[in-house]
Amino acid sequence: MNLGLSDLHGDGRLHPKSGPGRPSGFGFELTFRLVRERGETTPPTWPANVMQQLAKYVFNSGNMLLPGDHVSWHAPLDNSSGRITQILMGRDPQLPASVSTPHGEVSFVQIVGVTSEELQAAQHWNGLGVVNLLKTTRGCGPWLLTDMKRMHSVMEEDPSVAEKIQCGIEREGSNLSGVSAKCWWVQVTGDKSTEKYREIKEDSDDEDIKPIIKTERLSPCEQERDTGFSDMNCVKVLPGLHLTFNLEAGSLLPLAIKGRVMHGRHFTFKSILSHTAVTIVAPSVTGTLVSKEKPYVVQGPWLQVLLPEDLSEKMANEFQILNSPEQIQLPKTFSWPEHKLVITVVND
Repeated sequence: MNLGLSDLHGDGRLHPKSGPGRPSGFGFELTFRLVRERGETTPPTWPANVMQQLAKYVFNSGNMLLPGDHVSWHAPLDNSSGRITQILMGRDPQLPASVSTPHGEVSFVQIVGVTSEELQAAQHWNGLGVVNLLKTTRGCGPWLLTDMKRMHSVMEEDPSVAEKIQCGIEREGSNLSGVSAKCWWVQVTGDKSTEKYREIKEDSDDEDIKPIIKTERLSPCEQERDTGFSDMNCVKVLPGLHLTFNLEAGSLLPLAIKGRVMHGRHFTFKSILSHTAVTIVAPSVTGTLVSKEKPYVVQGPWLQVLLPEDLSEKMANEFQILNSPEQIQLPKTFSWPEHKLVITVVND
C-alpha cells in the first residue's frame, strides 16, 4: 500500500484542508497484491516503483485513478520479458470501500497487472466488468493477484470469459468515454489548410512517467469545465477538418466509432501535453456546439466533431484495419471528401 495521495497531516502542507464527508487529499490510496515466488523471502522493490510513477502522475496531472480505469504501461511491470505489461484498477477486495479520517474520506484502489489483450477488452467493453471477470479466474482470483509468471490471458485460458466479454461489447458498447492521447488538427478550406494545436513535447524531468490512458467520466459540457481552457468564449465553425493521431490513439478509433458513437455516445481524445481536446459526438448527444449544418466547431482549444450515422458506418468499416496495427504502413490516411473530413494515423 502506498501513502500520501490522501492527506496524512491535515495542515495544508501537501493537500488542501478537508474534513469528514469530503475527500482526503485525492481521496484514495493505491494497493497492490503480488504472487510470491517459491523460495522468495523478501518482497521485490519494483512494485514500489510502479506505485511511485502512478502517484507522480496523479500529483502532476490532478487526475485521479478510480476502479475501472486502466493504464497503458507498454512494458512488463517488473522489467522482465513477461506478458503482464498493462494495468487495470479495481476496488481493493479486502479493505473497506471507504474509511473516514479526521482529514476526510479515503478509498483503496488496487493495481492489477494484466496482459495487453485484457486491457483491450477493458477498453472495448468496461474496466470494472473485466476486473470482475478476472476475480473468477485462476490467473487473478478473488484477491486480484498480479502474477508476473502468467503467460496467457484469461480469454485464452477460459473461452467462456472471452464469450462474456464479446457479449458485453455487442450489448453495451464501451463505457470508455475518453483517453489521453497525442493528436492535432488542421482546418481545411478549399485547397488550403491551417494547422492548429500540433503538440510539441517540452523538456521535462518526468520523461520516465508512462503516458496514462484512463476512463474519463465526463459529459461534453463537463469536458469544457475540466480542461481549464482559456478563451472558451471564442467559437469558430470549421469548413473542413484534417485530424491526425499517433498510432496508439489511432488504434482506439474503432472503439470510439463502433463502441461509442454508434451507440449514441461521445468520445474525447485529450492531449497528454496540453489542454487540447477533440470530442467526437453522435447526433443524439445533447449539449454540444455542433449540428448537421455545422459538424466541426472549435471553442478555444476544444474541438467538437459531429459524425452522422452514414459516416460512422463507413468509418467503422474502414477502421477495422486499425485493429491489426502491425499490418498498417504508416502514415495511413482515411478520407471522406463529401464530408470534408480527413484522418491520418502516424507513428508514435
